[in-house]
Amino acid sequence: MSRASRVAALAPLGVAGAAAVGAAVWGMGVERYLFTVRYHALRVLPKGAEPIRVLHVSDAHMAPWQHRKQEWMARLADLSPDLVVNTGDNLGHRDGLTGIRTAFAALRGVPGLVVHGSNDYQEPAPRNPLRYFLGPSGHVPAHKHLDIDALDRFFTADLGWKVLDDTAVSLEVKGTRITAFGVNDAHRNWDRPELIPPVVSRLDAGDLTLGVMHAPYRRTLDAFTSFGADVLLAGHTHGGQVRIPFSSKALVSNCDLPLDQARGLSEWTHDGRTVPLNVSAGLGHSIYAPVRFACRPEATLLTLLPR
Repeated sequence: MSRASRVAALAPLGVAGAAAVGAAVWGMGVERYLFTVRYHALRVLPKGAEPIRVLHVSDAHMAPWQHRKQEWMARLADLSPDLVVNTGDNLGHRDGLTGIRTAFAALRGVPGLVVHGSNDYQEPAPRNPLRYFLGPSGHVPAHKHLDIDALDRFFTADLGWKVLDDTAVSLEVKGTRITAFGVNDAHRNWDRPELIPPVVSRLDAGDLTLGVMHAPYRRTLDAFTSFGADVLLAGHTHGGQVRIPFSSKALVSNCDLPLDQARGLSEWTHDGRTVPLNVSAGLGHSIYAPVRFACRPEATLLTLLPR
């Protein structure tokens, strides 16, 4: 084979290699810092109710050195939310609470609801990202347990938020009585949804019911729809974290949720009911997988309107 022929044969490999390097540089050096807010409106409130602005945040996976993320999250208070829903995995490092305090301090006094993901309890560990293509990730023993008690003291005592793991609460926001229930992380089988209906039965009837979870497994979505949720909110998937540009489907969801529902607003149907489902692609990533590609880190502002 002539030299010219060898060069021609190797050219496609060179182009592919350059594209791969470019994608890696973009995903690790640029896009993971391109924080964005997604906006959606839902007509789920009773007639005549005032609009309610719900800030949905998830999967910060915070490390203490992530100052750009902390500063951007702190500015979310400028959206003037009426309610914050936090769907877990706040921590990404044993000292992550320092960054979480900076990120959420400006939301002190705004009503909030929280459920936990496994990374609120356990420090992340290295893993092969290709294993996600084989199905939801299995349990990897963490090197250290995180101080979830300190995290919850910050959320409840400092910010005034309510933790919803396997329970329900009632609160009033702008004259609308809201019932909200949630579960602990279904990805680790820590969820106990059977504990929720007895609590709900003791609460005053609400004008709106929210179902809040970290990992949107079908069993949880089905249960919450049956429990009467009017809106479902979840995180966990990271939107796939790495996606094919312009594709409507994620490559993985790390649970059994359909891939075309792994990010953003869609609908969930079960037992004759169809309700809105918002899955946040989240704001962070594991410190061992610092990349986002075609899947910008995000928070969501849901404006709830009268039907």
